[in-house]
Amino acid sequence: MARIAGVTLPNNKRIETALTYIFGVGQSRAKRIIAEAGVNPDVRVKDMAESEIAKVRDLIEKGSAKVEGELRRDILAHVKRLKEIGSYRGVRHGRGLPVHGQRTKTNSRTVRGNVRKTMGSGKVKATKT
Repeated sequence: MARIAGVTLPNNKRIETALTYIFGVGQSRAKRIIAEAGVNPDVRVKDMAESEIAKVRDLIEKGSAKVEGELRRDILAHVKRLKEIGSYRGVRHGRGLPVHGQRTKTNSRTVRGNVRKTMGSGKVKATKT
């Protein structure tokens, strides 16, 4: 069971895919890390040697890119700054609305928390007497 950057990687996945479970590591960065470490991308996490895991861990934790907690803190700081300066994007973040120009009449249920605001959506059906 490999643990890198505070994340336990799934044992039965290929290392190339398993690294994407770390916040801030996508497909391209995972491929680059594996190439630098000299690890076969087809090997499963459970079949990796401890030395290979250590190489990958060192490249991720001591690399120039931010991952996991540090990246999350940076993102929260950027959103907080947008809110403080009162920018349009900050206001949208504060109200819990889409930020990147999407329409809101329909299709914004994900960011609004699946709130249905149409006329017939919350209507109570009349009971027959």
